[in-house]
Amino acid sequence: MKILATGDWHLGNMFHGNDRLPEHKHFLSWLLSQIEDQQPDALLIAGDVFDNGNPSAAAQSLYYGFLADASEKCSSMQIIIIAGNHDSANRLEAPRALLTRHHVEVRGIVNRTWVNDGDKGDWITHYDDLMIPVKGHEGDEVIVLAVPYLRNDIIHNASYSKGVMTFLQELTSKAREKYPDRPLVMMAHMYAQGADIAKKDASEKIIIGGVEEVRMEGWTDHPDYMTCGHIHKRQHIWNTDWARYSGSVLPMSFAEVDYHHGVDLVTIQSDGKHQVTLLEYQPQHKLIILPKEDEELTPKKLLKLIDAELDDRVDGKLDDQFVYVMLKVKLEKVNNDELVALEEKIGEKNAVLSRIQRIIPELDLTTVSGDEQIKSVDDIINRDPLDTLKETYAVKYNKVMSEHQEQMLRKLLNSLTSESDNI
Repeated sequence: MKILATGDWHLGNMFHGNDRLPEHKHFLSWLLSQIEDQQPDALLIAGDVFDNGNPSAAAQSLYYGFLADASEKCSSMQIIIIAGNHDSANRLEAPRALLTRHHVEVRGIVNRTWVNDGDKGDWITHYDDLMIPVKGHEGDEVIVLAVPYLRNDIIHNASYSKGVMTFLQELTSKAREKYPDRPLVMMAHMYAQGADIAKKDASEKIIIGGVEEVRMEGWTDHPDYMTCGHIHKRQHIWNTDWARYSGSVLPMSFAEVDYHHGVDLVTIQSDGKHQVTLLEYQPQHKLIILPKEDEELTPKKLLKLIDAELDDRVDGKLDDQFVYVMLKVKLEKVNNDELVALEEKIGEKNAVLSRIQRIIPELDLTTVSGDEQIKSVDDIINRDPLDTLKETYAVKYNKVMSEHQEQMLRKLLNSLTSESDNI
């Protein structure tokens, strides 16, 4: 059985102020051609269909138009969609009854029933609603376990991560009981522990501290295959050989300049063995970072680099293959007039200047406040507040505080200390 796995479309996304609707049309046109060529048994869309919970009419029109076209290209194909953390679960699932009649299944919410038991009660989860049989061309069958992004109201556990894992395990166990001889393919939208995300400028909404990280290591009775949305880099889920992220269809930030995009073609055998092949997609507009390294180029050298790396516009107009550019400059070496000249130069090219990023050299903070190291809460409590303020100033402004500023702060801190002693 052949399954196409994708997700993280983010229809309606604006890239540094640029409407990406034409780019999404380009991707969906490419995806329709893959569906026509491959004639898959199922198309799985693992959440974040839209970039926000209130998508524009144009984004929704593109989405529903694609579903109609895909159903025509491959009438026997089952389409299964789940909600991601960017989606409005209720909005996505609202047309479920209509779409089901056209072989499109949407799972935005987890259906539950409250059952009273005397003075107490409990929620009963309808796991069966998340089990969707998919029949292949040759009569074989796979059960898709469609798990939308699980919000806190669904998870009843002291730990969100543990609660999600418990939910996935219970769903899998119940599916094994109901369909003992069928391969199980799970689709979910979540943050798996160990996922490789950009260290800077990450576009995923990740909670600091790993609160939402789901630990999958050691899960023995897992589905035969699992495809996930949420993380934009295509990759295996850490320490598994049976689960992976299919990745976003477009780069969502300049930190993703080297990511590979496309959809996964997953072939599932009747015994659950699987093979995954990337059908690679080249986004309509590439991302270009100039310079590639953190070189401190003069304005004259930057102008030469722009000329060398970017194509000229034809008749002063952008064509369909223009590129997005991030320009890295050390602002201390570039004045406003020179910045305007750089912007004008890029304006002559088949490119859109999306961002100007400051190059900030690594600061040696030991030259600011000595070589002391913070190792405990007591170190923080007993530390001179002026040292912290000096470091904060250096990090923010990339220069050392002047002697006059330091004297003023010391005077202010001393006055505050005196007032505190008199209370």
